Amino acid sequence: MTQLSGHFRLSRGTFLLDTAFDSAGPGVTALCGPSGAGKTSLLRCLAGLETPEAGMLRVGDEVWFDAKRRVFVPPQRRSIGYVTQESSLFAHLSVEDNLLYGSKRLADSARRASLDDVVDGLGLKALLSRRVTNLSGGERQRVAIGRALLRSPQVLLLDEPVSALDVAGRADVLRYLRQVLERFAVRSIYVSHDLREAARLANEMLWMERGKVVAQGNARDVLTDVHLPFAELDEAESLLDGVIEGHDEQMGLTRIRCADTTLWLSQVDAPVGSSHRVQIAARDVSLALSAPGAVSILNVLEANVSELVVAPRQPAQMIVRLDVAGHPLLARITRKSALALQLQPGTRVWALVKSVALAE
Repeated sequence: MTQLSGHFRLSRGTFLLDTAFDSAGPGVTALCGPSGAGKTSLLRCLAGLETPEAGMLRVGDEVWFDAKRRVFVPPQRRSIGYVTQESSLFAHLSVEDNLLYGSKRLADSARRASLDDVVDGLGLKALLSRRVTNLSGGERQRVAIGRALLRSPQVLLLDEPVSALDVAGRADVLRYLRQVLERFAVRSIYVSHDLREAARLANEMLWMERGKVVAQGNARDVLTDVHLPFAELDEAESLLDGVIEGHDEQMGLTRIRCADTTLWLSQVDAPVGSSHRVQIAARDVSLALSAPGAVSILNVLEANVSELVVAPRQPAQMIVRLDVAGHPLLARITRKSALALQLQPGTRVWALVKSVALAE
């Protein structure tokens, strides 16, 4: 898997991008942060569409940019695929011709994805002969993703590719995108301001604020960092990776194993043995100092408090990071409850999880 590392300093008016990063993990890196944080600027520097005043960029064994040595590989010579909010397809060409456009000059030895594989992975077979003007927004984005993949890039850059779609179109594209990213194992940088969307795809996360990467690492760890601003948001959540162990069709439930922990959720249409990512909202986790007796909540997990802080913008709330058999789990409770329970790092608790969902 291609490693990305470097740093950029780029000024545009009153905005300054001045940040360093090192993305070495496998799979997808989510680049997240509030609007104006510099996510797209960083992506454009990676693509060679911006020339920083200072810095460097190493992609695998290649140096694409080094200000001191005056090295700058132009965009057309960088092995990248770039997908933006707008599909930017050629209206006068068919879907098939659009897919093949970016790969015409690619040497056979450099091809890592075939047209048939991409078409199959993105569900495009029935669309190949159609003009792109007759496609829905979601279908156009799937074609744009396919065109980028057929360039067999070292790095795939995805700049909020579903933000312009409606809810149904967004879910459809994300489902296909997750499949092809796993299938082709291309190093991908996915820009999004939607944490739940990013959590569906990412193994790694970079969080940006005011032109700087302020947190980077495993997506599970970054999402449960109590010091980052999204930990107190309503959509704050934790991720766990698991394998489906079985279904209780009579009760309409599915059992999924996450390391040493078993969780129950509403029955899903997925085979036993399949791997999935589980999302647990921080607002759906309550805490107790002793194992509850008869209780309606199915998922009761033994845990230890790792860290807790008062929510900066909601001082009546306490953000608690738990350790559940080695997995980080975020809970948000009232400050009054935290004081009553006398919570502190190391406190043994039971986490009562009201709702569990697959990240699909």
